[in-house]
Amino acid sequence: MDETPGGTLRVGWVPTGEYRIPAGRIVLSWRSAADGGMAVTAHLRLARTEVLLASWPQLGGEWSDVVRPTATQVTELHAALRLAASILEDMADRV
Repeated sequence: MDETPGGTLRVGWVPTGEYRIPAGRIVLSWRSAADGGMAVTAHLRLARTEVLLASWPQLGGEWSDVVRPTATQVTELHAALRLAASILEDMADRV
C-alpha cells in the first residue's frame, strides 16, 4: 500500500498465504470485532520477515483515516532507510 498525492491509500487485495508481498509494503488485515467494529493490524513486510507496526482492536466506521498516518510514516521511513543503505553500499564499494 502506498499513499498517493491525493491523500488516499492505494490497496491491492491478495488472498492470504497465496501471494508473497514485496519488501517495503505494508500489510493490513482486519476482522470483525466483538463490538461490531473492526480489529485491524498493520505489518511491514521486510526481506525475510514481517514486523507488527500497529494494532487497532475496535475501530468503527471509516477507519482508513486512523490507519493512514501509521502507513504513511512507515512507508517514508522504509524509503529513507533503503536510500541510506544504498548510499552506504556505494561508499563501501569505493573504498
